[in-house]
Amino acid sequence: MTQRNRRVKRKMSDDAIVVEGLTRVFNKNLVAVDHASFTVRKGEIFGFLGPNGAGKTTAIHMLTTVLRPTEGNATVCGFDISKQPSEVRNCVGVVPQEYTADEDLTGLENIILCADLYGIPREISQKRAEELLELVELTKFKDKRVETYSGGMRRRLELACGLINRPHVFFLDEPTLGLDVQTRVATWNYIKLLKKEHGMTIFMTTHYLEEADMLCDRVAIIDYGKIVAIGTPNELKEAIGGDIMMLSIEDSSVDISDVIERVPRVKKVKKQDDTYRVKLEDGEETAPPIIEAIRAAGHKVTRLSLTKPTLDEVYLEYTGRSMREEEEGKESFVGQRIAMRRARSGHG
Repeated sequence: MTQRNRRVKRKMSDDAIVVEGLTRVFNKNLVAVDHASFTVRKGEIFGFLGPNGAGKTTAIHMLTTVLRPTEGNATVCGFDISKQPSEVRNCVGVVPQEYTADEDLTGLENIILCADLYGIPREISQKRAEELLELVELTKFKDKRVETYSGGMRRRLELACGLINRPHVFFLDEPTLGLDVQTRVATWNYIKLLKKEHGMTIFMTTHYLEEADMLCDRVAIIDYGKIVAIGTPNELKEAIGGDIMMLSIEDSSVDISDVIERVPRVKKVKKQDDTYRVKLEDGEETAPPIIEAIRAAGHKVTRLSLTKPTLDEVYLEYTGRSMREEEEGKESFVGQRIAMRRARSGHG
């Protein structure tokens, strides 16, 4: 074997997921995932960051063989998702957005049921279920019906169910959606534990910026089915190339972009309604000259903020929209959906 072939083989063995041109079209015209290509390395937490409708869940459905790709292909654990779906399913675990546990069963019974679906013998599944309940701190509640569980307890039970087959790759679709901040942080800790103690490869989707920043080794930003950027959170933030200043002036009817652009170390100015978004180097040093230039031009600054690049800035840079706005829309949607579900079931 040549040295080049050895390098190629080593590189291939480092990838738990390899995706090439993966595409899914619904009804012949709705492109949910648009020629996505990326790799997920063994043992890393890889995040798909994007708003509702970006194609994140559709991507997971294809990678876990629930949906067939319209174009392109992928391998998971070295198995072809189109030609070897059974092998793929055996090596992955999945926690979907929606709660799937049977509310009439206990926590323990739900995990055993998942094990039965995988064909795991009861003498093995019983022991694994006990271990998983301890991992997610539900041992005290294992014999209680799931209908009595809180949202956080249900999410932890879903994690345990997804781990019953000891997957090599664990797919988490919006794992903390709808949870309060405290429960969300606790779920993050479980996810980090899976990587640290079990070396598990985790593919997760999220629309929470802080979740992607806190958990993910690498992040792919997906927008309207297209991957627009991939990198570590720090790489993505550094790629913006400088600090970000947001400012407004008293007279919003005029455009002073050219005044700001002439200041040294200002890299880019964009006016959005009555706010100027300024990309600049050495923000603390460059801000005073900008204010002085605006004053010299006869205008008064009414609002100013200076921040280091964030993932929200990265998202804005690539899509032209703020991820914060997308989050608020998603939270409102989820709240309405939960309220409707409760109304239908009579649990107002």
